[in-house]
Amino acid sequence: MRVTPDLSTARWRTSSYSGGQQGEACVEVCNDFPGTIPVRDSKDTTGPVLMLNDSAWQPFIDGVKDGSL
Repeated sequence: MRVTPDLSTARWRTSSYSGGQQGEACVEVCNDFPGTIPVRDSKDTTGPVLMLNDSAWQPFIDGVKDGSL
């Protein structure tokens, strides 16, 4: 069974992979959870959080960069 970490005290930062002007394409990530990378939309901080494991992070970044995601 997977347990979703409690993100209420997470320290979010804007990803260095974010781009665009004036925050239109920014995501925030959190490094507080070993083995898991929480990702959220910086414009909707109370919205859903995508939980990626370490092995899914690079394919996610690659997909964002090449436009397939």
